[in-house]
Amino acid sequence: MSAALGLYRLQQVDSQLDHAHARLTSIQQTLENDEELRRSTERCLAAENRFKEAESLLTHSEQEVEKQRIKIQQTEASLYSGLVHNPKELQDLQKEVASLKRHLETLEERELEAMEAAENTEKELGIAQAELERVKASKGEQFRDLTEESTVLNRDLERYSSERLAVVQDLTPPAIKSYDQLRKLRRGIAVTTLSDGACAACGTTLTASQQQSAHSTSQLFYCPSCGRILYAT
Repeated sequence: MSAALGLYRLQQVDSQLDHAHARLTSIQQTLENDEELRRSTERCLAAENRFKEAESLLTHSEQEVEKQRIKIQQTEASLYSGLVHNPKELQDLQKEVASLKRHLETLEERELEAMEAAENTEKELGIAQAELERVKASKGEQFRDLTEESTVLNRDLERYSSERLAVVQDLTPPAIKSYDQLRKLRRGIAVTTLSDGACAACGTTLTASQQQSAHSTSQLFYCPSCGRILYAT
């Protein structure tokens, strides 16, 4: 087996390892910090607080209306009791009843507004709660799927590691050293293929002489542009 072929196989295994590690990291971050669930929970809590405030305001409005009605009843009772005979006092009582009724109308309008606000916030709360339950159910399925995927990926990592050991055994220390250095310099891709007379990684077209050298199995050939090891299939 040529050194280029051995390093190409090593590159394939390492790329699979890189992908598996990256995916496991992404899964772990998703499981530990789910942004959608956090936002949905915050929206539900905010809707619940608005509903409680609206309910409290409605309760206060209802109490104010009830107090005003009692005042009107008491004042009318005094007016029609027959105990007050002084015309001036009777007139004052009549004015007071009229004033109390006008204020009652204002309080009833406020009560109606508070009732509408409570109904609207209750609807908003219901929507937020339903959305939160949907997200929780969705995340439950997603989390289960991600956990199962993690198990598969960990098994793959064990298999890839074994494959890597087998490939490395057939390579010389200088070849591995060159490969490792290129992996660091070229974002994990040290070996690429010669595709239609060009480097598959950077697209540089090779001359006929360079392509012939790339096909040679006696020594490694490096792309004249990106410096990666070229493996000619």
